Amino acid sequence: MVELRNVTKIYHLGGEEIRALDNVSLDIEEGEFISVIGPSGSGKSTLMHILGCLDTPTSGTVKLDGIMIQNASPRQLAAIRNQKIGFVFQFFNLLPKLNVLQNVELPMIYSGVPARERHRRAMAALEAVGMANRAKHRPSQLSGGQQQRAAIARALVNNPRIIFADEPTGNLDTHTGETILQLFRSLNAEGRTIVLVTHDPEIAAVTPRRIEIRDGKIMPKPDLRLAGLRNES
Repeated sequence: MVELRNVTKIYHLGGEEIRALDNVSLDIEEGEFISVIGPSGSGKSTLMHILGCLDTPTSGTVKLDGIMIQNASPRQLAAIRNQKIGFVFQFFNLLPKLNVLQNVELPMIYSGVPARERHRRAMAALEAVGMANRAKHRPSQLSGGQQQRAAIARALVNNPRIIFADEPTGNLDTHTGETILQLFRSLNAEGRTIVLVTHDPEIAAVTPRRIEIRDGKIMPKPDLRLAGLRNES
């Protein structure tokens, strides 16, 4: 579903060259539940931005659902993000002047979906995350966990092929964070592709596949056979 080949991303700050990603290659299959883990500054957020078509690589190729991203125009990238990708962020990014229903409807407004259909799909998404009874509340009237559920509903409403979640439990207490992780597990069980970006090994441990990134490079998987031999010796 997603193919990265030899992707490098270089930023120039104050005359200094910063290699945020360094020759990264990665495949993500449809229906996978993946965590991308690494410390602050490791390149994991840059990787998510490129995977999510929020940024383009300095070199290398990115293919999403058969489309070569680096060749797409800004308008095409906006359409791809709106139609194929859902985003969930640590700080929810809900608009405070809109109620929950209106926040969830926003991606469909950009897609030109008629008002009646927007309402139907938004309510269905809120029902899926257990937030239908909070549809008329404003974000300030919700707990952190409820705001994150509303943000997940917004990410789901255009039926995206893949959901990127950037530190989605980082602003929540442990119990609420576990509830949100369980929601992602349920979405994945329904066939959604989920990419979870985190710095927390305990959170990364819940995903079937874990990708570790450091200094802009993906770390190789440990050889479990060699680890077993060391233990025996």
